[in-house]
Amino acid sequence: MTTFVITVPGTFTSAIADSERAALEQTLAPQHTDVSETEGVNLLTLNEDGTFAIRLEVEAADRYEAKLDATRLVSAALREVGIAEADAALAQPVVTGIDSDL
Repeated sequence: MTTFVITVPGTFTSAIADSERAALEQTLAPQHTDVSETEGVNLLTLNEDGTFAIRLEVEAADRYEAKLDATRLVSAALREVGIAEADAALAQPVVTGIDSDL
């Protein structure tokens, strides 16, 4: 298995409260570990125009599975903190880092 850092970009179509942002970061924190922290990668970047980028680490066999897993994790976290799918449009995930024992 390989550890991938995946960036999931998106746009909040309505304002996000500070409490929702904090809850989202807390929910996703377990997916932001060694690779991201040693590289100084932020878990969540939120811009003034509502665009955002979430960077997660996922273990997967390949890039395709890693992107799918990251998108599922972000979607589930958004639902868990009460942000409707219609209020957070996700774009295509991108591999932004790889850590492999190979």
